[in-house]
Amino acid sequence: MASPSATSADVVLVGGGLANGLIALRLKTLRPALKVIIVEHGGTLGGRHTWSHFATDVSAAISAWLDPLIVHRWEGYDVRFPAHRRTLTTPYRSVTSDRFHEVVQGALGDDAWTGVAVMDVRPDRVVLEDQRVIEARCVIDGRGPRPNWDLVLGWQKFVGLEVELAAPHGLIRPIIMDATVDQLDGYRFLYALPFSPTRLLIEDTRYADGHDLDRETLRRDVEAYAAAQDWTIKSVVREEIGVLPIALAGDIDAYWRASDLPEVGLRAALFQPITGYSLPDAARLADEIAALPDLTTATARACVEARSKQRWGERAYYRLLNRMLFKAARPGQRFVVLERFYRLSQGLVERFYAGRITLADKARILIGKPPVPIAAALAVLSERSVIPGDDKA
Repeated sequence: MASPSATSADVVLVGGGLANGLIALRLKTLRPALKVIIVEHGGTLGGRHTWSHFATDVSAAISAWLDPLIVHRWEGYDVRFPAHRRTLTTPYRSVTSDRFHEVVQGALGDDAWTGVAVMDVRPDRVVLEDQRVIEARCVIDGRGPRPNWDLVLGWQKFVGLEVELAAPHGLIRPIIMDATVDQLDGYRFLYALPFSPTRLLIEDTRYADGHDLDRETLRRDVEAYAAAQDWTIKSVVREEIGVLPIALAGDIDAYWRASDLPEVGLRAALFQPITGYSLPDAARLADEIAALPDLTTATARACVEARSKQRWGERAYYRLLNRMLFKAARPGQRFVVLERFYRLSQGLVERFYAGRITLADKARILIGKPPVPIAAALAVLSERSVIPGDDKA
């Protein structure tokens, strides 16, 4: 029974980010009788982000229920490298945090608690800094990545500016990777989403060993890139920043032993290991959690842990490729790995990003002249080779 001063709920979602927002939407659609509360420290759900995915990353059923969140759709995208340019016809979709907040807030109403700081999270309750208590049978933690030495990570760092231009930019589809720029702080590329004839989201992204983000420098580099494309920035509409994990190696069992709560999103190590995209995994998990016959902290924890460990096992090959990129490629030449990859068939590229690559795909990716020194590649074949303090004998 709840204490007299406590608020009672069936489910409390700690953190109003992507994973918890999608869980809330599925629960309100499939199990509307449940009282679901989201607790978010920020003033809005979703913060200031843009989440994107390839249409082939998710099933038709998931694509259908994601549809109200999708703000921008394109029937293809471009990549640019020093020695190779290409247009792919894979559809690309984006969700903005404004639309995310609108849809999730609309579904939850007064049960979306924003501007609220959390002091303590337990399996049966959440204690807020203002001493309010929410008691529930199911508590789910979605507060972003959890620092832990059991996972070895690289980092995808970016600063993005959504800008209004003085004249049309001329893009008809996104530029997912423009690596024709100077290679700084690891593998660097620019990313551009055309939201209207004169509005763009331009992001400067670095695949780097360290997670420190020099916001001012990357902002200036975005502005310099725009100038190099002959785009005159009339105004900056908003800015978004991110530091996303890129998985290289780790002990997923030890990682899960460090927490007794169901953790979701990046906190559950559920993200595409190479791109860092988390929306497809989050959507699939939302469906699974909403379908649990008896929704408790324990059953949600078992569901999430099982899915996280399954995906970690399935994605060992991706972590190998990441070690090639981060540990074996020569400084300033990491872009060659991606340039070579984008010469492969569109079907393979789609299966790769969706996590459905076959044994033949894996072989095809590695066949031919390697884009990294052979000795360096051999040195990082094993995950143990990059785990600090591990006995490699």
